Amino acid sequence: MHLLQVLFTLSMVAWFLTEILYKNMLKSGKEDRKDKDKSTLNILWMAIPFSIAASVTISYITKFPITEGVWILYAGEAFILIGIVFRFIIIRSLGKYFTVDVTIKQDHKIKKNGFYRYLRHPSYTFSILTSSGLGFYLNNWASLSLAFLPPFIAFTYRIKIEEQALVEQFGEEYVEYRKNTKKLIPFIY
Repeated sequence: MHLLQVLFTLSMVAWFLTEILYKNMLKSGKEDRKDKDKSTLNILWMAIPFSIAASVTISYITKFPITEGVWILYAGEAFILIGIVFRFIIIRSLGKYFTVDVTIKQDHKIKKNGFYRYLRHPSYTFSILTSSGLGFYLNNWASLSLAFLPPFIAFTYRIKIEEQALVEQFGEEYVEYRKNTKKLIPFIY
């Protein structure tokens, strides 16, 4: 169990550091249309840290176990690691088109392959998976709710804003793409 705690601590540090790096390195450029964000980046930067702090805090002051088995800790850690790694892969696959603020690049194209064949917002999916993994690792229903809901609500708002910008830019091409893919959960939502 001690090794799992070390892995959990390291993964939380990695999660924090990668998100700070993304925020600082993947901003829109001077020539990009960046008037589209409508504060979604700020909302995410309030929702996710709040969610982490609240879910950890509530796990210390309440006991609403999801299960008595220790397997939940391993499942939670697996979700955290999968979320961090796959979010990184997705961000890399978008290359210059990934920005932390809602932006339309001058030569922007809709990515429709890889994860994007099934999901319109896979980096958000894996960010939410990471947050949910924290809730599972803490093995507390209240923590899971706090780990999942604020990021989910913030990303849902961001998706609305982002998709308005994409429809505005790409019109029918994006509307058709939207008809054939899900937002966050493959084959479901």
